Amino acid sequence: MPIHKIVATKRGKAAIAAVLIAVASSWGAYAPSPPSAAPAAIHHVAVSPSVMIRAAIDKGYVPPAVNLAVEYLIMPWEGLRTTAYLDRLPKKPVWTVCYGETLNVKKGMKFTPAECEAKLIHRVIFDYYLPLVDRVPGYSDAPISLQASMISGAYNYGVQRQIDSTTAERVGQHRYHDACIAQTAFNKAGGVRLDGLVHRRENGDAHRMGEAELCVSGL
Repeated sequence: MPIHKIVATKRGKAAIAAVLIAVASSWGAYAPSPPSAAPAAIHHVAVSPSVMIRAAIDKGYVPPAVNLAVEYLIMPWEGLRTTAYLDRLPKKPVWTVCYGETLNVKKGMKFTPAECEAKLIHRVIFDYYLPLVDRVPGYSDAPISLQASMISGAYNYGVQRQIDSTTAERVGQHRYHDACIAQTAFNKAGGVRLDGLVHRRENGDAHRMGEAELCVSGL
């Protein structure tokens, strides 16, 4: 259970609306329309959401849930560091750069803000968003706010933990509000509850939106 009451907010709804408006002429325009009526002798092959999503990504489109997660959750909470630094919070310190990126990062690496954002979007799409699409039943049909909050959570505590989570189970049951609330359980590091993680999982702070806050704002 969350520490604080989770409620929808104006800033959460505004963020969702902004992303949906921005992608209306790109991602939304790409989505294939249902096939027109045809003689019974012609059989249409059903195309899975995963195939359609990958086709759009291959054409350069960024999924709306990725845009929402990156702009309103991941970037604000991770913060930008253009020069690699040694993050000592994990039990085994790890070289980190940009927006919490640790993959193949070495001492002395430097990137521009634009390079960091491009790296983040690519990583989120292929290492977090698509695994959730493929392995969480019903994920691609869930509200965009729930998809985004799950992406942010997976980026923070691991995509496999997200796939195996109660949140993912509730998505498969179409219990979307319960899914939003379930993610607030991931508020500990090293077995210790941290205020920063409570804020990130729940209602955020004065300058940053919380995952559950955004999640329920789109239900």
